[in-house]
Amino acid sequence: MSEDNLIIQLSIFVNNEPGRLAAIAKTLKECEVNMRAFNLAESAEFGILRAIVDNPEQAFEKLKGKGIIVRKTHVIGIVIDDTPGSLFAAADVCGREKINIEYGYAYAGKELSAFFIRVDDTVRAVEELKKAGIKLVRGSEIR
Repeated sequence: MSEDNLIIQLSIFVNNEPGRLAAIAKTLKECEVNMRAFNLAESAEFGILRAIVDNPEQAFEKLKGKGIIVRKTHVIGIVIDDTPGSLFAAADVCGREKINIEYGYAYAGKELSAFFIRVDDTVRAVEELKKAGIKLVRGSEIR
């Protein structure tokens, strides 16, 4: 399996109160963190800003240095086309192989559209998706 198919995602904890997202966004700007794709999920007390960024290792260290609670996790990027059934092909492979998709979010760029997913077994998911002919995003493609 190619390590290049495991994309580092940053999960940034955001208190669920007015102005906190703006404060996090300001810190991202100050740290020169460029988000390529992101999702903001909430709960009663906090939110999680999940982001695919340029230079994730450097961004992680800069944010940690500013006192931001941040985690690194691996996600898989599935190339999707603007056609009916594009999502189905990959979701069907995961379902048949009993690989749980925990969450996902989309990215649409000029040259690439992708569905980033967090699964319960990333290594096996990459292997099974590739075996099925599903095109995966390489980390170098989202910079």
